[in-house]
Amino acid sequence: MDSFVSEPRPASYETLSNNVLKRERRARERQVREEEKKKVTTNKIPENQRQQVANDDTMDPTQFLSNRIKSLALLKESGVNPYPHKFDISMSITEFIDKYRSLHVGEHVENTEISLAGRILNKRSSSSKLYFYDLHGNGAKIQVMADARHSDMDENEFCKYHSGVKRGDIVGICGFPGKSQRGELSIFPRSLVVLTPCLHMLPRHAITSNSDEAQSKKKTRNHSWTPGITRNPETYILRDQETRYRQRYLDLMLNSEVQKIFRTRAKIISYSRDFLDNLGFIEVETPAMTMTVGGAAARPFITHHNELDMKLYMRISPELYLKKLVVGGLDRVYEIGKVFRNEGMNLTHLPEFTMFEFYMAYADYNDLMDIIEKLLSGMVKELTGSHKIKYHGNGFDSEPVEIDFTPPFRRIDLIEEIESRANLSIPKDLSSETANKFLLEACEKFDVKCPAPHTTTRLLDKLVGHFLEETCINPTFIINHPEIMSPLAKWHRSKPGLTERFELFVNKRELCNAYTELNDPQVQRQRFAEQLKDRQLGDDEAMVLDESFCSCLEYGLPPTAGLGMGIDRLAMLLTDSPNVKEVILFPAMKPQD
Repeated sequence: MDSFVSEPRPASYETLSNNVLKRERRARERQVREEEKKKVTTNKIPENQRQQVANDDTMDPTQFLSNRIKSLALLKESGVNPYPHKFDISMSITEFIDKYRSLHVGEHVENTEISLAGRILNKRSSSSKLYFYDLHGNGAKIQVMADARHSDMDENEFCKYHSGVKRGDIVGICGFPGKSQRGELSIFPRSLVVLTPCLHMLPRHAITSNSDEAQSKKKTRNHSWTPGITRNPETYILRDQETRYRQRYLDLMLNSEVQKIFRTRAKIISYSRDFLDNLGFIEVETPAMTMTVGGAAARPFITHHNELDMKLYMRISPELYLKKLVVGGLDRVYEIGKVFRNEGMNLTHLPEFTMFEFYMAYADYNDLMDIIEKLLSGMVKELTGSHKIKYHGNGFDSEPVEIDFTPPFRRIDLIEEIESRANLSIPKDLSSETANKFLLEACEKFDVKCPAPHTTTRLLDKLVGHFLEETCINPTFIINHPEIMSPLAKWHRSKPGLTERFELFVNKRELCNAYTELNDPQVQRQRFAEQLKDRQLGDDEAMVLDESFCSCLEYGLPPTAGLGMGIDRLAMLLTDSPNVKEVILFPAMKPQD
């Protein structure tokens, strides 16, 4: 007997045993599938409930709202609170997917109790005992497979309760994880409770045929948007721009890509913050309301301080406050915050926008070119996996352009490049009447429009836009601006009349502005006086004298360089958003009638 037990089985016996087990497993799987088919065909949804489901999709939205309000009123009258105070969840939908994605097809883990919560965005059923839901939360989605066999309710209660659950409802689910016979990760509820009912009918995809629906599902499966690649808002469920921007909560709820856009924006800010923190910078906050306007050439918003009975301005830049902090000994400071400029609105600019601004003692504009080059190239690589991105710069109807953030970035000298491209010889003394007349004639010659007042600064700016900015698709530094255009920048150490300033352009738009900071208080007062002349000529964006800042400089600002970058425009580039309103959660809109 002992020798028989220790003797190994023949290989043919092992093979026969495995084949038998495989046949038995396949037979059981066939039996389960047959039972599912039988259940679907024998447990049809009653006609009145089928009609209810159809009515939900075709009902007038006003009638839908009225019906839901009435049903909630009946619940309240019966002593049921349709808005529970609390629901304990054991994990998020994302954590559920990460933990159970490796389950096999048809596998259920019935001895595990999970509680999840989220919003239902799709509901379907072909049986009174089986309902399917798509549960969304925190940018992720799983299937809910509500089977009466697993429910704590009896069949009648189950059918009645689930027929009242609507798309848009926020629900809490207690159940077990598993995969359906089609391999879709699901939660199988033992209990499902509506935590917050959605009173309004949600939009659906505009599907006209079964083939359209299949194509839509195929696109959804095959295209998952990530930063740096192109988008197509025409595939969204909610496509009307006015509705998307005015009711951003609906946009976020129905268009999963939109959540990714704003998560990308958050990552841009986090990356910028971490980058400077690692260089020894500290983040600070400066006033959003100021007694004088300074730090940029822009028209301010004006408000009134009731207690002090005085006029205040919404800040157009935090620059002067940040430089005061450097004077005080905070050698490396930065701020990420809102600024307000009472100017026009277009596809790339809104009056309220987010500025990222930093100042670094014992550095110059050359250092900042190296820093911002590393910051942007590293960020693009981190968020997209490449230095190259695709961007619909001229709208989604046009072909996207490729933008390459591979360092080093191109550098062009402002005056030299204009003279070369336009075959001009611009007068060296740009503060003279001769220079102003020359630039005005140059604008007329090349049909460059410059609305009055025709100050030298404005004329030069228009020529830069016409000849230089149009060439800047990949990141390009335009450097060495004239003093007349840069009242806060330090004079160039080797080129008289110019400053150590640069602007970084990407896809023909300014992204950054930076310079070696002017720290001579006497020269700063002179620059402010020159700006006053432009203001007297009608340029209401010219800077005004800030005596408190000049007094601060008298205590000594160390050699310093500073940079400002628009977060909104950077987010536009990395999320393929040709309209700035795509990357602002609640953009300013004209009131509706």
